[in-house]
Amino acid sequence: LDAMNRRHTGAQYRKIVEKLREYRPDLALSGDFIVGFPGESDAEFQETMQLVRDVEYAQAYSFKYSPRPGTPAAALEGQMVDENVKSERLAELQALLNEQQLAFNRSFEGKEIDILLEREGKKDGQLIGRSPFMQSVFVQSPPHRIGRIATVIVEEGNANSLRGKLKSGNIADAA
Repeated sequence: LDAMNRRHTGAQYRKIVEKLREYRPDLALSGDFIVGFPGESDAEFQETMQLVRDVEYAQAYSFKYSPRPGTPAAALEGQMVDENVKSERLAELQALLNEQQLAFNRSFEGKEIDILLEREGKKDGQLIGRSPFMQSVFVQSPPHRIGRIATVIVEEGNANSLRGKLKSGNIADAA
């Protein structure tokens, strides 16, 4: 973190997350992760993996470090992590993050959530909405409901989305 010019430690970050979750147990976190930053050791990568296990992200972006001209990191010499190592680390990190995201999405199964119906889906009669946690939610509904908030009973949590059915009695049902 210090080499990346971050002003906090992993322990400080965990403490902040712990405090936030005391007040909001339903808190869902998203993060951005870089693997293979110049000089990243195997031990440092494992520290990142442990942080991800400890925090349990609902969603995250992860990618391999690549130098950008003009940045301090691009000027670091002799510390480049091998591309194969970066690829292996990224695959390991993404597998863990995907597992956590799937578990988060499955935790909604059987629950009622309010979603904003945003657009038509690829299937006939399908609309796509967003949950309060920014998950895509697929439901069967006519297109005139786009732009409305509807209560959905989640039937299935998938890797990248939720599938549900409109709860009868929705405001959207009136139109």
